Amino acid sequence: MKHLNQNQEFRFNEVLFEHRNKEYGAYALRNESDRILTKALFIGVSLLAAISITPLVISAFRTEPSVHVPTDGPPVVIKLKKIDQSERPPVEIVKPVQPVAPPNVKQFDSSVPTPTKDAIEPIKQTKPKDATPGLIDNFKGDPVKPDTHLPPPPVIGSGPIISDPVVPVPKVPDNHIAGIGELSAEAAFSGGIESFRTKMINKFDSSGFEGQGDTVRTVITFIVEKDGTISGIKANGTDAEFNKEAMRAIKSIGGTWKPAKNKQGETVRSYFKFPISMNFE
Repeated sequence: MKHLNQNQEFRFNEVLFEHRNKEYGAYALRNESDRILTKALFIGVSLLAAISITPLVISAFRTEPSVHVPTDGPPVVIKLKKIDQSERPPVEIVKPVQPVAPPNVKQFDSSVPTPTKDAIEPIKQTKPKDATPGLIDNFKGDPVKPDTHLPPPPVIGSGPIISDPVVPVPKVPDNHIAGIGELSAEAAFSGGIESFRTKMINKFDSSGFEGQGDTVRTVITFIVEKDGTISGIKANGTDAEFNKEAMRAIKSIGGTWKPAKNKQGETVRSYFKFPISMNFE
């Protein structure tokens, strides 16, 4: 019957692949399908048998350790230590917690009664001054002892006092010229600004500018040093001769200046601007 089925399968393949390339893989696979399935079946059964027999083989090779008991020689005597009953710790008996009766203190009922329609006015009783608020009226109890508890005094250690670190203020360089935002007091002439303006007008030589008929302006800028002297005089007007004469007049003014101070109270160098405006008719 098996050969008959194989012959029918072979004939079917011959008809199916007639006039085709029989070297194609499908033709070979269809012819060898029975052999491949049989081979796969044997391999699967062999693997399943190997997996089932492996635990039995491993257990067969394992040998339990045997205890050798000598048959000759003196008998082995095993001594058992007797436990002394006195060494055992005593059994602690836990006593049940006994209810504690509330203290019989003098108190008055401070609870607010529930308002009802048929409320009965309670009998007014004089409350003792030494009674405390409670849930019942007990004017015959023990007087309440005054609270004499004093808190423990604070413990003051003897260790060193740690204060916040003092951040050092960076020292201002000697040649630094402070700006207006760094000053707490600006530089000032010893006799006042009006005295400085009067001296400036008196020292100014206007003989070379008379008859021009217009107003000449400039701004004098100089540095007031820490010792009250001035230096670095500059003028930024449009008339060069007027600038030159204004700077000469400023240099010739006598007197000293009060130097400026920064916000730390230190004497610093600072700029001073002095505008000049003159009308020559």
